[in-house]
Amino acid sequence: MPRRFSGHLAAGWLGVCLLLAATPSSGDDDAAPGGVRLGEAKTQRWQVGVMVTSPATGYCQNVLATVPVPTDWPEQEVKEVARDLSAHVTVINFRVLENGVKQMLVGIPAIPPGQTAQAVLTYEVTRREILGPADPSGYSVPKRVPRDVNIFLGTSPSIESRHEEIRDLARQLVSDDRTGWENARAIFDWVRSNVTYTDGKLKGALAALRDKSGDCEELTSLFIALCRASKIPARTVWIPDHCYPEFYLLDPQGQGHWFPCEMTGGDYFGSLPAIKPVLQKGDNFKVPEKSGPQRYVAEHLKIKNVTGTGDPEVRFIRKLLDE
Repeated sequence: MPRRFSGHLAAGWLGVCLLLAATPSSGDDDAAPGGVRLGEAKTQRWQVGVMVTSPATGYCQNVLATVPVPTDWPEQEVKEVARDLSAHVTVINFRVLENGVKQMLVGIPAIPPGQTAQAVLTYEVTRREILGPADPSGYSVPKRVPRDVNIFLGTSPSIESRHEEIRDLARQLVSDDRTGWENARAIFDWVRSNVTYTDGKLKGALAALRDKSGDCEELTSLFIALCRASKIPARTVWIPDHCYPEFYLLDPQGQGHWFPCEMTGGDYFGSLPAIKPVLQKGDNFKVPEKSGPQRYVAEHLKIKNVTGTGDPEVRFIRKLLDE
């Protein structure tokens, strides 16, 4: 998972309230699973939220926390089943960023010395395994892509799809004589065969290509970069403690569909048995609280003022409750 989270002391309570009142934008994705077939379903209960404890000798004043929460996808249904909000929380709202990422926004005017404010939601997440198309032979690379898919042809943080080394390798791996499915499979096979899985800090697709090593983020980023360099839209799917790529092709009727693959572990291409909840899809996000494109929409905290001595204790929560 990404190396993330930074806390900030920032703008006043009026700005917080205006942000919480913002109208959500609409996310976009295929309205139906289309080319994929959905298999067995599994339901899990997850808790997501934030807890902030003031220093023993002072107040935390005008607190804003943003927390990404799971949302619906073609292979996933999400239902909120419980809320645990302390009396300190006066405002709770939601907004949807581009690519369908949903955030909970929590407003807290003040937390007295030594007390803990919390906003924790419980979700019931039903995730289905993806079986893939019955016959992938007719799937092709789109010559024109929908506007909402076009972002997945460009560069993203740590996905250097326009670098000449990436482009050179992509030209070697794909061929006009093969179908789009076959070309995506050729990229998949090359990355899995030539890049060794190694835990480490995030270094990106280009470094993984040069080093021939990386973890799930690097292998995913390199596959995506090579797909994009070959004009195949591709994006990152984030699940708890892991990520994998999806690629986009047209079926014989000209309808576009997203297909997953697994860069580490089992040889899954166009299908996936994963049952952990999808947290986000994408790798190039615009987040109001951040400058520049974000690879992942992380948790975020703003506090206008902390009195007394010591620092507040902050705990973001994402926890599986049961199997």
